[in-house]
Amino acid sequence: MKKSNVEGGLGIKGRRALAYIVLIIVSFFCLFWFYILFVNATRSHSELTKGFTLIPSTHFFDNWNSLYTGSLPIIRGMLNSMLVAICSSALSVYFSAMTAYAIHAYDFKAKEFMFKFILLIMMIPTQVGALGFIQLVDKLGMDNTFWPLIIPAIASPVTFFYIKQYMESALPLSLIEAARIDGSGEFRTFNSIVLPLMKPAIAVQMIFAFVGSWNNYFTPALILHDNEMKTLPVLIAQLRGADFLKFDMGQVYMMIAFSIFPVIIVYLILSKHIVAGVAMGSVKG
Repeated sequence: MKKSNVEGGLGIKGRRALAYIVLIIVSFFCLFWFYILFVNATRSHSELTKGFTLIPSTHFFDNWNSLYTGSLPIIRGMLNSMLVAICSSALSVYFSAMTAYAIHAYDFKAKEFMFKFILLIMMIPTQVGALGFIQLVDKLGMDNTFWPLIIPAIASPVTFFYIKQYMESALPLSLIEAARIDGSGEFRTFNSIVLPLMKPAIAVQMIFAFVGSWNNYFTPALILHDNEMKTLPVLIAQLRGADFLKFDMGQVYMMIAFSIFPVIIVYLILSKHIVAGVAMGSVKG
């Protein structure tokens, strides 16, 4: 018995060590490309044309100064991207959670149809309706504004589907019924009871929605025309598309590095809710 217990203990320790080794390797490959991006942001254009290196150079501030004093308004682009990403992700998560709550908590004739219809919309690519969308935006007088980038985020089938699936496992209908018996209104129940229970799912979808909006190039490139209104992905593409005499690879890498910092900050802020949700799910299981 003692020998088998020892062997079992060694087996657990071995599997744990293997798991740590695998996680370390995966983490290394995930973080390695961020390191390469930082290294390239410290190199000049001439150094970048010579090839790959792991050693940072000394042109970090030179690249930043040339980028900051250039013709592109990068600070304004950062603020534009921040405004669009924050507003669109907040609207997407809130109204998707509200829609998921309506499908989950209410029984009505068209319930199954509405759920399948929303999933069907999820299969339609954005590019299919681009022409009609641009025509609608032009007729509404919203061309070269942020509204066409923010308002459509209210309808997000992918976010709705994820929150709906999480809600089925984390939100018992008995809790909603108890709140109704206590006299709580539907909006109060949703805002005070449902949303706090959905924090892990909301945090995950907030990250995905923020990153998706932050990296979105297709729609802003069609809607925004003035440099002062453009978001960072459009400015990066514009910087990369410069002619041969003005093209500076060091500036491009510096701008890419500059553009990912807000995404990292958002992830660090919301990651604690993700970890808490995973821990809560493991305890329930």
